[in-house]
Amino acid sequence: MPHLVTQLFEIAELDPKSYFDYKKKDVSCHYFWSDKKKIRAYADRKLFLEEINNVFNEPAKKVEEYLNRAKNKYDLSHSLFLENSLHKLKTYLSYDTLNALIKLNSFDLFKTLHKVNEETFSSSQLIQLFDRFATYNGSDPYQTSGIMTLIQHLEGHYGTFVPTKGMVSISKALHDLATSIGVKFHFNSLVKEIKLDQNKAKGVIVNSEYHQADIVISNMDIYPTYKKLLKNIKAPSKNLNQERSSSAIIFYWGIEKSFSELELHNVFFSDDYQNEFNAIFKNQTICDDPTIYLNITSKDIPKDAPKGCENWFILINSPADYGQDWDGIVKKLREQVISKLSKQLDIPIAPLIKHEKVLTPPLIQDGTQSHMGALYGASSNKSSAAFLRHPNFSRRIKNLYFCGGSVHPGGGIPLCLLSAKIVDELIPNAS
Repeated sequence: MPHLVTQLFEIAELDPKSYFDYKKKDVSCHYFWSDKKKIRAYADRKLFLEEINNVFNEPAKKVEEYLNRAKNKYDLSHSLFLENSLHKLKTYLSYDTLNALIKLNSFDLFKTLHKVNEETFSSSQLIQLFDRFATYNGSDPYQTSGIMTLIQHLEGHYGTFVPTKGMVSISKALHDLATSIGVKFHFNSLVKEIKLDQNKAKGVIVNSEYHQADIVISNMDIYPTYKKLLKNIKAPSKNLNQERSSSAIIFYWGIEKSFSELELHNVFFSDDYQNEFNAIFKNQTICDDPTIYLNITSKDIPKDAPKGCENWFILINSPADYGQDWDGIVKKLREQVISKLSKQLDIPIAPLIKHEKVLTPPLIQDGTQSHMGALYGASSNKSSAAFLRHPNFSRRIKNLYFCGGSVHPGGGIPLCLLSAKIVDELIPNAS
């Protein structure tokens, strides 16, 4: 992700470090299990392999071969799936695509991610660790395709980074870059409609005022883009009606203590991972023993919390909003999270919580327009999911384009930036 932002600044001949800086983490994540087993995912490959061998007794050679296969999947597919439109013929008329098709069997498309991991490793906990990467795009490792092993290659190979001034500095850097080349921003202005004329985008209605435009790009969730901004256009139901990705319940806690055993990223695993995902995607609820993701930015940005304290961002994967009793779910979940973390960290957590804010799927939808509060738009549980995501352009409306997490290539900061890059490369072909 930092590499993408840096490239944008280089294009504009600006120094990115004058706007923001970041550092690479020595440990990508710290993992915990209920039996008190724990493992640090070191950025250094040799240290990571040694850690896995020491904790799980999995031979380093086997793990390295697995990671190399993940790299091979990425090398073969990134040009097709991440850097170009999947919905343009010219994408398929290239050497990279032909090479990927010849080696199609290496992608494990028709095995699930869990099946690939299960066939590779003997440790159920190591399998669980690598299954977790399905959650990076809001999917279920017991359903999503085995090609998703390439996700851990991105983290393992490129590393985990933290902006030294916080995540907001990425947004500020992009804003400053845009304004430096003449872009004008209009904040707190409600877009009500994308105006069309003979199937061509001509501008937008903002606060009842018409703004003409040669090109219209929507980075809003694709579902409300059609339902709210393109009301008179028949929506592409195949794209819009796909299963939603997972959402989240998030607890923001101000903790009056510092924990030396915790890192920037921490994961406390469920004892029954399959049951957890069945609850999310089949029963549309949260199981009694969910996996806990705990992020603490004050580990690297001390001003984010008072001295001797920490800012805890606790995320629990949840289903999207289907009308569940979220107040009841949050009340029960809060007790479960406090109990689990208290046992893992050997200290009562409840008395340490001095400030609290809670975010639920309905609140995520209200705040971001993300349909049903899904974090990544459609899920990637089917092997065909990548091809069913909405294109970065409209097939029926000229000069209308789409970017963001709900369209190709998917959610998360790196993929959202790539979607914008794809749109930028498509626009010169507009007429």
